[in-house]
Amino acid sequence: MQLTPNLHAFLWTSPNANNCNTYLIKTEQKRILIDPGHAAHFDHVQRGLSDLNLSMDSIDLIVCTHAHPDHMEAVQLFADTTALFTLHADDWQMVLDMAPHLKQIMGTELDHLTPDFFVNQGQLKVGDIDLEIHSTPGHSPGGISLYYAQDKALLTGDLIFKGGLGRTDLPGGKSELLKDSIQRMALLDSAWLLSGHGDVVSGQAAVQSNFEQVERMWFGYL
Repeated sequence: MQLTPNLHAFLWTSPNANNCNTYLIKTEQKRILIDPGHAAHFDHVQRGLSDLNLSMDSIDLIVCTHAHPDHMEAVQLFADTTALFTLHADDWQMVLDMAPHLKQIMGTELDHLTPDFFVNQGQLKVGDIDLEIHSTPGHSPGGISLYYAQDKALLTGDLIFKGGLGRTDLPGGKSELLKDSIQRMALLDSAWLLSGHGDVVSGQAAVQSNFEQVERMWFGYL
């Protein structure tokens, strides 16, 4: 699904299997893939890339908003490409702490998932693509959100969804951090809310309304 000339969404809509939404920022110079998802379901992303006349070898950088398998597992499929991979260091530490369990779940060695570098709060420039990286822990210790100012697009991973928010009962989850992260992201001038699961929210009024609705309906349960 093309959202803007540079921004594409490969939405996961199957009710029968867990996987995440994947996003692509594509310019004439560079291509960034956000949250490639589960390896077993990556054909869904490959079809989306093919529709754009792109292949896995076309990807310059993979960014994962956090390190849960349904967002990160397919990184291993890029082992033989030139694509770089990045993640927040706090979530990589979570991976290392859970390494024996993750190897059973994902069936791969961590060497195939090791980030090439770590992202932190601040600017990330890749060719002609400028991203703001925001540290948004709560669902995971090193969760990040990406703000693509050119399109006023906020990519939140599992921080906040259309009508919902991320779980805090998984390892590293913390309710107070999640609430703080959501409130900080609500302050950004966003015309697109692109979450890790569910529908796209488009339009500044709709995005702001969603933040307000989530806080009103769900914060009391955290």
